[in-house]
Amino acid sequence: MIALAAVGMLMSAGAGAQDYPTKPITLIVPWPAGGSTDISMRAIADSASKILGQPITIDNKAGGSGTVGPATMAAAAKPDGYTIAQIPITVFRLPLMQDVSWDPAKDFTYIIHLTGYTFGVTTSAESQFKTWKDVVDYAKQNPGKVTYATPGAGTSLHIGMEQIAGLAGIKLTQVPFKGGAETNAAVLGQHTMLQADSTGWRPLVDAGKLRLLMVWTSARSPNFPNVPTLKELGYSMVYDSPFGIAGPKGMDPKIVAKLHDAFKKALDDPAVIATLAKFDMVPNYKNTEDYKKFVVEITNSELKVIETLGMAKKKAN
Repeated sequence: MIALAAVGMLMSAGAGAQDYPTKPITLIVPWPAGGSTDISMRAIADSASKILGQPITIDNKAGGSGTVGPATMAAAAKPDGYTIAQIPITVFRLPLMQDVSWDPAKDFTYIIHLTGYTFGVTTSAESQFKTWKDVVDYAKQNPGKVTYATPGAGTSLHIGMEQIAGLAGIKLTQVPFKGGAETNAAVLGQHTMLQADSTGWRPLVDAGKLRLLMVWTSARSPNFPNVPTLKELGYSMVYDSPFGIAGPKGMDPKIVAKLHDAFKKALDDPAVIATLAKFDMVPNYKNTEDYKKFVVEITNSELKVIETLGMAKKKAN
């Protein structure tokens, strides 16, 4: 097996080749440590590092609804395969909502699509809300007073909750945070009435400290068989916010292929499968070319959604 280091050495004659064998790959995770994305990406990176034969270090670079990390990579990282990043859907969505420093169509080298999330809405176990209907009834009588925590403005949780509110005929108030650890703390401490996030809330739900009101998957979660889906509640929606890995623009195809193959094998690792299952994540593999096509498709579909919500940025005259 040829490690990425050897590929880098072949591609970079005379460029400090003696340093390549021990130089680690940095994988930017644009969310705080301890959340579902961080834990799952660490498991995937650990497996991929063994396949590549060199270390992969995690750099938690949170902020901007998951876009600060990828944007920093796009602006400053060399396209040598030693800096890559998890790419959340906000990388494609935020440029449709506001001016940003990156172009998702030009500033990244897409490597592999990995998986998606199970999203859900929780409330404190001490809350008055026993069901989602309770939330809707209260919100209709108290417009704007129901607060919900998300991992950031423009995230799938924010967009999804606003779509749900529109369909329900209610007004909710978003309180944005940087990631799941903060949204857990917010709803657990009843600083917000609800939390909309991925399954970093599962341990608290299992412990009886949070109450799960709904999930956004196409079918009920096997871990929470008594919790209804959005569809069952009358909302024709499925949200899983799929994600993958990319590097900065201009990466050599041979290095891309090496990284792709390692992360693809990592998805078959029993330890990775177990970690993903813990957070209700289902592998959703796409190769490099299919991932590129998917980026175009998801950008077009996201534009339709945010235009419907009136959240698209104004076009320059």
